[in-house]
Amino acid sequence: MTEKKVTAFIGPSGCGKTTLIRCLNRMHEMTHGAYVNGEVNLENVNIYDPKVNPVIIKRRIGMVFQKPNPFPTMSIFDNVAAGLKLNGVRDKKLIAQIVKESLENAALWDEVKNELSKPGMSLSGGQQQRLCIARALAMHPEVLLMDEPTSALDPIASSKIEDLVHDLKQYLTIIIVTHNMQQAARVSDYTAFMYLGELIEFAETKQIFENPREEFTERYISGKFG
Repeated sequence: MTEKKVTAFIGPSGCGKTTLIRCLNRMHEMTHGAYVNGEVNLENVNIYDPKVNPVIIKRRIGMVFQKPNPFPTMSIFDNVAAGLKLNGVRDKKLIAQIVKESLENAALWDEVKNELSKPGMSLSGGQQQRLCIARALAMHPEVLLMDEPTSALDPIASSKIEDLVHDLKQYLTIIIVTHNMQQAARVSDYTAFMYLGELIEFAETKQIFENPREEFTERYISGKFG
């Protein structure tokens, strides 16, 4: 994947998109019986090297899931601060600063700055998803994985997330899984088309949608299957 660009993974349900991105930060290891072959290199280091700490990898490669999942018993503030505290940060001023910056970067600060003590679950669905993005950003990741982040949201909330993706790529590498081909065309610089666990084609998004090299890709893009 190209640094500070957005790569979209498209393809029909069950083709392996989510499984693949869960391999990119070792999240798949939480699934009983899961295994992986090959390498995933981050700055020329294989994240599956036995010497690499998977906890460190999850800090460097954040993830946002399909459905918003704020911690239900925590306030808005504590949702964002949770990872920092878990990793030993005790400086209250530093935590408050990072929480504010993360909420700003997630385009949520102005909406919640006077309600930080309210439960994260009190927010709307779109706000909850941006809260989860802020929680991921608080760990200062280099890569952000987004697994269908707008599939549970209405069009207005989805548009805000798409705008946010455009803003975040100024300093983050983003990989997004989406069933929405129009969304992939709008937000991504590169697109990968997958089918039945195989990568069929990968190229700049403009080429994938306007002049795909593979016939199978063209058939999917034109709606002939999927």
